[in-house]
Amino acid sequence: MAKRELAEKIRRLKKDRGAVILAHNYQPPEIQDIADHLGDSLDLSRLAQRIEERIIIFCGVHFMAETAAILSPEKKIILPDPSAGCPMADMLSADDLVLLKKDHPDAAVVMYINSTAEVKAHTDSCCTSANAVKVVESIPNGKRIIFGPDQYLGGWVRSQTDREMIVWNGYCPSHQKIFPEQIEKLRKENPDAVVMVHPEVNPEVAGVADQILGTGGMIRFASKSNAETFIVGTETGMVYRLEKLYPEKYFIAASKQAVCPNMKKISLEKILSSLEALEPIIRVAPDVAGLALSSIERMIEIG
Repeated sequence: MAKRELAEKIRRLKKDRGAVILAHNYQPPEIQDIADHLGDSLDLSRLAQRIEERIIIFCGVHFMAETAAILSPEKKIILPDPSAGCPMADMLSADDLVLLKKDHPDAAVVMYINSTAEVKAHTDSCCTSANAVKVVESIPNGKRIIFGPDQYLGGWVRSQTDREMIVWNGYCPSHQKIFPEQIEKLRKENPDAVVMVHPEVNPEVAGVADQILGTGGMIRFASKSNAETFIVGTETGMVYRLEKLYPEKYFIAASKQAVCPNMKKISLEKILSSLEALEPIIRVAPDVAGLALSSIERMIEIG
């Protein structure tokens, strides 16, 4: 079935089901085009809370759908491919975190939103790339902080706050496919370009950037900047999102290899199948969800 025909069938069935499609900024272009709402993981989860629709097709990866399910337990959160995981989230298990807390019993625990529900359940406060510094600064001075799973976001936050942090050694494989040499080459070819990179990149890449921003921050920065050309150091799906928002500006992927294979598992065919069957539904055990919710709400409270 052609993409156009698939998209039209999805639109009709979505209306019949009273469903809504949410898609992350890293999704393939055809998924972004069919979505009702686009955004980063927390934006989409909070949106899922507010909208009237009770059936939500969440086009992203597993931890994102889990977060939406924790925030909206009364709704059906459907992930078209439940095998769409996050390697970084999987690098830190709940058992790992429990052992780390035993080694550092007086430490506060801050976990990146890119973590499993079980890890969130053992966390004091979650954070996003946008508010990680603010969350860490909310913890009283002198108190050590366990941070994970991303060592690069953790290292960047430590450099911005000068706090004593025990940082887990996880990372995003897709962001590690961006190298400073690639950016320097693109700078020579586009001398007026502004380089914006995600905090998940390694420090050498962050060191050659003009701006370090999450995906929401990139959108806001591009809207306000007088620059016409931007080198975008994150997953390649973000370039399409920015091009659609600001067609008068020019966006270049810092690395065409920075592709998240899990984000690309979602397809139009899988969305259609999910709407037909109204599954697979992402569920979080109530005891885990209750504990995880407090860490998410703490993050939202901090801002």
